[in-house]
Amino acid sequence: MTLAVWFVLTPNVLMLDYAGPAETLRMAAEMGGQLVVHTCAPVPRLRTSLGVELAGLAALPAHLPPRSLVIVAGNSHEAEDYARPEAHAVVSWLRRAPQPDTRVASICSGALLLAAAGLLDGRRHCTTHHSLIEELRAAAPTAKVEENRVFVEDGPVLTSAGITTGIDLALYLIERHAGAELAARVARRQVVYQRRSGNDPQLSAWLDHRNHLHPAVHRVQDAIAQDPARSWSLEELAGQAHVSARHLTRLFAEHAGIGVVGYQQGLRIARARELLADRQLSVERVAELAGFASARDFRRVWRRYEACTPSALRAADG
Repeated sequence: MTLAVWFVLTPNVLMLDYAGPAETLRMAAEMGGQLVVHTCAPVPRLRTSLGVELAGLAALPAHLPPRSLVIVAGNSHEAEDYARPEAHAVVSWLRRAPQPDTRVASICSGALLLAAAGLLDGRRHCTTHHSLIEELRAAAPTAKVEENRVFVEDGPVLTSAGITTGIDLALYLIERHAGAELAARVARRQVVYQRRSGNDPQLSAWLDHRNHLHPAVHRVQDAIAQDPARSWSLEELAGQAHVSARHLTRLFAEHAGIGVVGYQQGLRIARARELLADRQLSVERVAELAGFASARDFRRVWRRYEACTPSALRAADG
């Protein structure tokens, strides 16, 4: 199903808040991700943080298509920018436009507009740029505002710290809508592979270990990511890289920072975690679909990955 994405802008929009995630999602659409990206505003043209103007902006849609995604970009001078009539128009639109199946996200100070519209009331998790944490707490007193987070998700609402973290959020949204393999290809095209914070949401295994520029290693990682359950031999993977098996082992350790087997196991565990969400599948079936030789082998590798939630495996067992 095609996802309609609506970027919502107000005067003095911070260009990187908008352009970074918008380009990320546009690339995903261009690469077959079934996304349509729109940019709208309460006025047909507005000034940006760089002093240049954006023109030809669509009007705020009167009706959002089913399962739309609305992304509110941040501004450079929140106090004065959000006192403007255009910002008030966006807040009013946010109060009435989202449907029960609409997802809403914010970049940086855009969270203040979500708060003004009441969309953060009672939320267990939300965030914004580190300089605006206290302001967001005042604007959304019943929400739990988290510090030092790249982005957080609470039901249909996602909020990010802004600036370049909007790209991290966009990659996550691509992964959710179109799959981890496309998110990894977009990240590779942008030369952006990892989220940056020890306190951010868990790193996606599909993007992890790809913060390098070696094309042969990327080809091997692409092959494994497309079919992690396959019993790849080292020789087959070396053929993907057009190097010897011994040389691939050295390259992989040097550039990816992990062994070939460890990398594949990480993707298999990520796939298993997705499969465990289906309570109809037994642990044995999950192990088989994820590419493990047996449920015992799966449990052994699972225990090695502390990022996995033990309760998920216990629930599937029980």
